[in-house]
Amino acid sequence: MAHDLLIALALVATASQPSPGEGTPASLAPPGSPATRYCLRVEPIIGSRIETIRCKTRDDWARLEIDVDQEWAENGVRVLA
Repeated sequence: MAHDLLIALALVATASQPSPGEGTPASLAPPGSPATRYCLRVEPIIGSRIETIRCKTRDDWARLEIDVDQEWAENGVRVLA
């Protein structure tokens, strides 16, 4: 049973890794439409160790003074069209 849990955790960790071309140090966020949502890692809630991921449009991130292209290389997770 512990072996199954370990395999499941490994699969989750692998699935959350950026695809080649995404998340590389020199990469920018992929282009998209105004409705495209960009998912970025954000600071977890105080007292939690669980990684927090938020998905917002470029305009929504800009309202929070976050440049998606600048943050993508380090904190980009996925794009939802």
